[in-house]
Amino acid sequence: MNGPPFSMKILHTADWQLGKPYARVTDPDKRASLRNARIEAIHRIATIAKEEKVDLVVVAGDVFDSFTAEKSVVSAACAAIGQIPAPVFAIPGNHDHGGPGCLWEQDFFLKEQEALAPNFQILLEPAPVETDSAILFPCPLLRRHEAGDPTSWLREIEIDSEKPRIILAHGSTQGFDSSSGDDEEDHLGAPNLIALDRLPSGEFDYVALGDWHGAKEISPLAWYSGTHEIDRFPKGDDNDPGNILITTVERGRPPSVEKISSGALSWHVLSYTLAADEDVEHLDSLLTETIGSRAGSDLLHLTIDGAIGFAASASLDQLIEKWEARLLRLKLKSDIALSPSDEEAATLIDRPEDPLIGRVASGLLETASGPDEEAAEVARIALRELYTAALS
Repeated sequence: MNGPPFSMKILHTADWQLGKPYARVTDPDKRASLRNARIEAIHRIATIAKEEKVDLVVVAGDVFDSFTAEKSVVSAACAAIGQIPAPVFAIPGNHDHGGPGCLWEQDFFLKEQEALAPNFQILLEPAPVETDSAILFPCPLLRRHEAGDPTSWLREIEIDSEKPRIILAHGSTQGFDSSSGDDEEDHLGAPNLIALDRLPSGEFDYVALGDWHGAKEISPLAWYSGTHEIDRFPKGDDNDPGNILITTVERGRPPSVEKISSGALSWHVLSYTLAADEDVEHLDSLLTETIGSRAGSDLLHLTIDGAIGFAASASLDQLIEKWEARLLRLKLKSDIALSPSDEEAATLIDRPEDPLIGRVASGLLETASGPDEEAAEVARIALRELYTAALS
């Protein structure tokens, strides 16, 4: 190589999945907020692209959540992409795959792209694309599940250029299965398998990957950027969504990769055991510490268990109601045993003015602490109803 290496800077992103339905969020306004957050994250990408003075932006698959995206989503996407101050190149992924009659060839998309996002180009063919600063090697998915390796066409290719060489691919890599997800999606194993070890050594300078929703280094040359806006509850420390990657690429040298946060939503996972009635108040304090005074920007997967009294149960119901209103989603798993406190049990049993209630309560308390768990659960419910009626 003669002279200094050609250096350029890209913004690598993927898995926008615009139009994601969030079907498990029952409130339609909150679903709309979640969908809009994915568009808003593109505006933050535009700001980062300007601040970092990137040469181009690459989207490594799944711009849209579906190959039949709604027209309003297409328009919003094109308008947001059009604000990015750099050329934007994308490939179709498994969600918005290409092929005959695909979204990318439909008249409405083509017109909105021309009118709102003239800087945007979708790469539908596995063929080199030369830009002012790099050569791109797109590996588009033309169906949801490709049986072969979408990068196989690169194994015999001859390249005559000293510009940085960047692969765009979407799928799972050998040794890392990007099909791991959560209850938001159904996964069918690991299709679209990318064999990075079969790419010719030294011929490429960066592999921009999509499909895994967290930022992850697969090799010094290959990275998943993850989704630009967090879209699911985290599972383990190996998942790092809500980022983009700023990558400086030089021909023949290892890339320099910087991760920058681009997400606005917060997804939390908490577990808590209620061992006493006052723990309801402690739980509320923990949630306040975690969420703060925000409303409409957090989602929570809360698992609670333990045993509390009837009055504490009513307080817990009020707590849940409050946090359901503040959160975009509260995914609740509750295994709470209702058992009257000593004071509540005494209120039911020690009733000289109404001995019948006392006798019924004594019998229910005995059953509630017995070995038959099904009968015990029925007795605990009956005790709560009896307590409520006795105080009314």
